[in-house]
Amino acid sequence: MTLADLAELVRAPAALTVPGDSLAGGAAAGWPGGARSAVLPLASVSLYWAGMALNDWADRDLDALERPERPIPSGRVRPRTALGLAAALSAAGVGLAAAGGGPRAAALATVLAGAVWAYDLSPKSGPVSTAVMASTRGLDVLLGAAAGGRAGLRAAAGPAALLTLHTAGVTALSRGEVRGTSALVARGALATTGAVAAATPFLALAPNGSGLPRTVRAAVATVGTGLYAAAVGRAQARAVEEPTAATARAATVSGIRGMVPLQTALLGAAGAPRVAAGLAALTWSARSLTRRGTPT
Repeated sequence: MTLADLAELVRAPAALTVPGDSLAGGAAAGWPGGARSAVLPLASVSLYWAGMALNDWADRDLDALERPERPIPSGRVRPRTALGLAAALSAAGVGLAAAGGGPRAAALATVLAGAVWAYDLSPKSGPVSTAVMASTRGLDVLLGAAAGGRAGLRAAAGPAALLTLHTAGVTALSRGEVRGTSALVARGALATTGAVAAATPFLALAPNGSGLPRTVRAAVATVGTGLYAAAVGRAQARAVEEPTAATARAATVSGIRGMVPLQTALLGAAGAPRVAAGLAALTWSARSLTRRGTPT
């Protein structure tokens, strides 16, 4: 076993799509954790990696049939190593959340970790499973706002709902990565993307303490949603026309990468253009790195 094998197990490059969750939540709530908020994206990444390792542990028998090249069925990573890594990363994620956002953030991270484990250890089919998976992204957004108490969580509810909705569409479409999807599912995912893109700029209309005019915030949000809709919607439209396993897989990858421009738009709407610009740069890094392996 090598570090490269472990990196493949946790889909390491795909973690670049995660920090923007808690950043978007923190920006919407006015950065209630102060400088400590910088730790929360690390908590998000740790919990994301935990979920990836646990997913492959739970699916190891199915992967032996459908994806034998993965680290566990190929013999490069032992099952007990993957399970232990998932547990350690989960604990680390909760600990980092406590350091970055205090007791409330630690409690929310515990709920998030529970949702991750519940999804990975349950049958991954049906609307309930999709809803649980989608909730993890919404909870991750709220993690960034947890230090602000109820007021902070209310402020971050909009971004959390939109990322949850996006994740639901991507998750539903991902079910067809091996055997193909249906045009109906692909249309649903495409409609979800359109709804998220249309709604995001309106978050800039809400008053906040950023000091930026609503027009500026709306402009940044509109640019981000335009990039998001173009990248994700194009791949989903192809899946509508030809709902094969290949197009479903490509649309799923685009949906995962599309998290970054969506998070950028949410940061812009919250009045954090500098953070949005820094996160936008990760789009190119994520695209480059994830070409070395699938993030799904």
